[in-house]
Order: sequence, then C-alpha cells, then structure tokens
Amino acid sequence: MNILHGQGVSKGIQRGTIYFYSRRQAVVEPRQTEDVAGERERLAQARERAGSQLQEMAELARAQAGESAALLFETHAMFLEDEDYTGAMDELVDQGYNAEYAVQQAGEQFSAMLAGMDDPYMQERAADVKDVTGRLLNILMGVAEGGIDSAGPVILAADDLAPSETIQLDKSKILAIATQRGSGNSHTAILARTMGIPAVCGLGTALDESCHGKEAFIVGETGQVIFDPDPETLQSLETRQAQQAQRQELLRAMVGQEDVTLDGKHVKLYCNIGSPEDVDAVLANDGQGIGLFRSEFLYLAASDYPDEEAQFQAYKAAASAMNGKRVIIRTLDIGADKQVDYFNLSKEENPAMGLRAIRICLNRPEVFRTQLRALYRASAYGKVAIMFPMITSVWEVKECRRACQKVMEELTDEGIPFNRDTELGIMIETPAAVFMAPELAQLVDFFSVGTNDLTQYVLACDRQCNDLGKFYDPHHPAVLRALKLAADAAHAAGIWIGICGELGADLRLLPTFLAMGIDELSVSPTAVLPLRAAIRQSIAAQGTLELLEG
Repeated sequence: MNILHGQGVSKGIQRGTIYFYSRRQAVVEPRQTEDVAGERERLAQARERAGSQLQEMAELARAQAGESAALLFETHAMFLEDEDYTGAMDELVDQGYNAEYAVQQAGEQFSAMLAGMDDPYMQERAADVKDVTGRLLNILMGVAEGGIDSAGPVILAADDLAPSETIQLDKSKILAIATQRGSGNSHTAILARTMGIPAVCGLGTALDESCHGKEAFIVGETGQVIFDPDPETLQSLETRQAQQAQRQELLRAMVGQEDVTLDGKHVKLYCNIGSPEDVDAVLANDGQGIGLFRSEFLYLAASDYPDEEAQFQAYKAAASAMNGKRVIIRTLDIGADKQVDYFNLSKEENPAMGLRAIRICLNRPEVFRTQLRALYRASAYGKVAIMFPMITSVWEVKECRRACQKVMEELTDEGIPFNRDTELGIMIETPAAVFMAPELAQLVDFFSVGTNDLTQYVLACDRQCNDLGKFYDPHHPAVLRALKLAADAAHAAGIWIGICGELGADLRLLPTFLAMGIDELSVSPTAVLPLRAAIRQSIAAQGTLELLEG
C-alpha cells in the first residue's frame, strides 16, 4: 500500500484510474519518407478530423454563447480549405517530408505572412492559423484535444491547473482531481467543489507521470491518494463510499424545502458558478439563485476579447434558465492568478495587489462598456444583478454607476430592452471596503463578501500559497470581525449582505453567520443541500459571536 499526503480541498471518496495531464509538446522533426501516398492520406484524415472538431465546437459555442462565439471556430475551419495554406503542406509532403513537418512549416510560413501584412484584420488572423496548425499537429501526433485522451472517466492528475485549462477540460471525464501544487482556494479546488467531486492538492512531486494508468482512491476529507490498499483499508474505503452515497440520498429529501431556521430566520441559499453550463448543477441541487457568476470564463476561454453579442448570449442563457431567480453576475475579474494573454498586462511583482478586476475595467472603459451593455441587455430575460469586484473606494463605485448610466442611455436611444432597476452590488474583499462600508452601502443595493480574498488581504497571506498552511486562517477573529463590520454597515443602510467566498459553506460558522444576520450564502451547488439541512435545524437567536473574540 502506498499513500500520498496532501491537502483535501473537496470532500468525498472516489476510486479510478490516474490520468496525468501533461502540457509537454512533442518535438516535430523533419523526416524523409518514401511513402508519400501514406503521408498524404494521414494529412487528409487529420484535416477532416480537425474540420469535424471545429464544427462541433462551433455548434457548442453557438448554443452556449451565440453566433459571435461560434464564428471564431468557423473562421478556423475556413483555413482548412485555404489553398495557399494547405497547398504549402501538400508541396512538402510531395517532396517526401512527413506530414507533421509539412504542417508545422506551412503554419509558420502562413502565419508569418499574415502577421507581416499592413491590414490589422489579416494580422489578427495569424493567431488563428497558429491555432489551426496546433490542432492538426495534435491530431497527427496523438495529443488529446481538451487534455484527457480517455474513453471513460478518470482521476485527473497534474502539477496544477490554470483557470484557462479548467475551463476547457472535458468535465464528463473527471471523477476526481489530484495536483502537486495548489491550495483550498485554487481554481482547481473551486472547480472540484462546483462539480461535487473529491480533490486533493499540494501532493508534491510524489505525484508524477509514473502514476499515470495506476488505480487509486482519492480521499477528499483526509487529503490522501491511496494506491494498492491492503484488504482492511480497502474494506474501510468501500464502506465509506457506501455511506457517502447513502448520505447523498438522504440529502435529496431537502429538495424543495425552505431555507429557514427553526425560529423563522430566512437565509437565501444561492450558488457560485463559472459558466452557463454550471446552471444545470444549480437546478439539480435546488439552488434558489446564483450569487456569483464568474464572467471571466468568457475571457479565459477566448483568444481575443469576447464581443458584446457573445457575452449577451452567455448571460441571457443563465438568466433565462434560472426562470426569474436572481442571477448575480460579477464583472470581469482577471489579473493576479487569472492572466489573459491578449490583455497584455505588465508583469507585476505583486499581482494580487496590482492591476486586476475593477481596476482593469476602469482603466479600459471600452472593455467595461462592452460587458455592461451585454449585462443590461440580458437583464430583460431574467432577474440579473451586477456586482463589481475589488472595490476599495467610493469614487470607484461612482465611476461604475456612471458607466452603467451611460450604457442605459445608449440602450434607450437604440430601443433595446433592459431592466432599468437592475440591482448593483459590490464585493467586500479588501480591508478598505470594510472600513468604508457605511459610505459604500449608500451607493449600492447589496454587499457580497468574497471571503477568499478578504482573508488574503486581512492576514497578508497569499491565498495561492499552499506552504502558508495554518497562517491562512479564514476563521481568524480579524476576518470574522471584518465580516461583522460589513454586515452591520449593510443593515444600517437597509441593504442585504451575502457571502460568496468558500467560507459560506463552512457549517461550523453557520451559528456565527446567523448571529451576524447574514442574509445570503452563495456556495458550490453541491453544498446547498447540506447547508439547507443545517439551517433548518438551527435557531438563529441562539447564534453566537464568540469566535470574534479570539
């Protein structure tokens, strides 16, 4: 029996085969062959398969985000029919070169030609050619599209996963996740909790490519990855799996029940999601709204700025699917650990405190305007609310409101329908926002506390650094006191306050949240029913603030 120890970041026990996710690109080398006909056939099959993949992706993008999103993949498909591009490949194959080398060389030549043109539109197409070339090479060299080349679901293992990678993974093939690095606040952990699958981070280099293909148990509660369990351990794990399934079945009885304490305190139970696809999980777990829609998924998954139509279709899809329940969409929150190449952000010594979130939006008003137009247009199709992240000052909120007013005037002039009473809120995730909460509360309709970042900034602990361990403590009295100050300011101004950070699902803190008068908890979809069960067994009046005392 071999046990690897890490940090459990998403509960549950799962058994499966390890699939080690690798980003290493195989080296393309020129190779002469006498089988020209065979290489031509390989190349033709690769083009055909690439065309099919791009068509499927265009249809998926159209369903999820509209025509503009689909156009990107349709443009890529068009290059497979370009005679100059494909002709350069054919010419090299006819000279006796292998198909991989022919594709690579044609791609480099064609993209360089486009990049050297005076027309900005044609220059932008150079990136499309590189993407198509990479797709063809992946097919020829057997590199899995989407990162998981498996017929069935697997335990996904990796050094770590970037936000852009988690978005593009085929989630239907993931049973559990194990990573060398990362922490409970990493995007890998957030993805796992959203999916309701076990995950262990911080396993170190003991988890490497030699684990690929081996069967293992992932134990989310203890942070273990167990290979070849002895008979006693195997029996214990299988028993716990059965108990886990039984608990889930009992929780299904909570579906349709009110989120109310024994003494009548109502708490809104909402969900955090990262894309319209996650709405299915919200509905399946009976979430009563969406408290945090991370709109950055649109930017992370794109190779260029997503346009208004693509964003509108995504927001509209979520709002419509929730059928009148509140959908709070956070405006663009990139920077820090969420980097997007085409934004060309400068490298920063301390990106967590640098140009990120609302700071980027206020510095790039056209990017902000495009998103706000899409959000307000979507407000005609459901109960959309807009939330601004990383707020520190009153002037920032006033600038946001001015931008919203300008967009509403534009849409009115254009005769485009929208909800003029769309709620505006801010995230409380900096000490400055806590201290300014009384003034900020006068300008917005609600607060939502991002406890992950609030903990980071209050305790001066990098939330992405697993080595900090006990120093990153969301239960620290300073964090809880900050939360209480924000709650008091919200209620004094007559607005509601929620929590959308991971702390919202912490059942140990529920009595404290009830005592503070927290009005809403937005959690991973799979955390809704356990939290509802706990709320329905609680007495709000017996909530305690003892944890704030240190």
